[in-house]
Amino acid sequence: MPEYGYFLASEEFGPADLVEQARMAEQAGFQSLWISDHYHPWNDAQGQSPFVWSVIGAISEAVSLPVETAVTCPTVRIHPAVVAQAAATSAVMTNGRFRLGVGTGEALNEHVVGHTWPPASVRMEMLEEAIQVMRRLFSGEEVSHYGTHYKVENARLYTVPDEPVPIDISGFGPAATALAARVGDGYITMMPDEALVENFRKGGGGGKPVSGGTKVCYGTDRDEAVRTVRRLWSNQLLPGEMGQILPSPKHFEQLEPLITEEMVSEQSVCGDDVDEHVAALAAFDESGFDRVYVNQIGPDQRGFFDFYRTKVLPQLQQAGH
Repeated sequence: MPEYGYFLASEEFGPADLVEQARMAEQAGFQSLWISDHYHPWNDAQGQSPFVWSVIGAISEAVSLPVETAVTCPTVRIHPAVVAQAAATSAVMTNGRFRLGVGTGEALNEHVVGHTWPPASVRMEMLEEAIQVMRRLFSGEEVSHYGTHYKVENARLYTVPDEPVPIDISGFGPAATALAARVGDGYITMMPDEALVENFRKGGGGGKPVSGGTKVCYGTDRDEAVRTVRRLWSNQLLPGEMGQILPSPKHFEQLEPLITEEMVSEQSVCGDDVDEHVAALAAFDESGFDRVYVNQIGPDQRGFFDFYRTKVLPQLQQAGH
C-alpha cells in the first residue's frame, strides 16, 4: 500500500495559503508533502508563484510531514551549488525529512535569466552534472568542480543534515527514466504508467521509491468543477513538448481554446464521486508506485480535505490501496 501525500501548487496559491494547506493535509491524514518550484504560474488565472525555499522554511515550522520539491530544475535559473545549499538547509529544518525532486525544467521558469533554452538531450547532460555537484556538496567537504556545464570553486556547505539529501529524478520518457534509474535515489512521474516503473526498476532503480502525482477538482457540482479545471489548469492537457518549450504564461493562455470542457471532463477527476477519486489513486498503486500525491484544483481546499479525510483515504485503506 503506497503512502499518500498532498501536492502543494505554488502556481495557484500564495505562501500563507500553502502553509495552511500543509496544516490541513496533516490533519486530514496525508503522510507527506510535495511542493512545486516555479518562477511563473502556467497562466495568469493561476496567479501566484512564491519562492519555494521560503515557503518550505515556513512549512517546516508548521507541520512535521516530510517535504519534497516536485520538481526543482537545478540547471539554468539557479546554479546547482546554490540549490544544494537551499536543499541542505531545508533538510536540516525538517530534521532530515526533505527530499530534493529534480528535473530538466521548462523554459517558462528557466529562461528568465536570459540563457538560451537548450534541447532536451543537453538539459539531461546538465541535470546529471548538476546532481554530481550537489552530491559532493552535501558531504560538507570543500568542492571545486570544472565540468562541461558548471564551475564551482572552493565551495563548502557548513549547514548540512546528518545524511545527504536524497535526490529523486523526474522523467516522462525512456531517456529521463533511464537517467533516474542510473543516478537517482528515486523516480518521479505524473502518470500511473506501469511500463515506466518497470523500466526504472530494471534499469537500475531496483527498490528505490517511485512517486507519482495527480490533480483532481473536488466539488459538489461536477460541471462547475470541470469549468474550474479548464480555467486554471488546461495546460496539463496540452500534448507533446509544449510544456517544456513555451516561454511565458501568455503563450499557454493562447492555447487554452484547444482544450474543451469535454476533454477536461473525460480526462480529469472532477466532482464528489468517491469511487472516481479512489480509482484515480488506486491506479498508481496498481502500477507499482510507492508514494502518491494528490492536488486539489481551485478554492475549495477545506471541502477537499474533509472529503479525503472522511471518505477517500479511509476507502483506499479498506481496499488495501
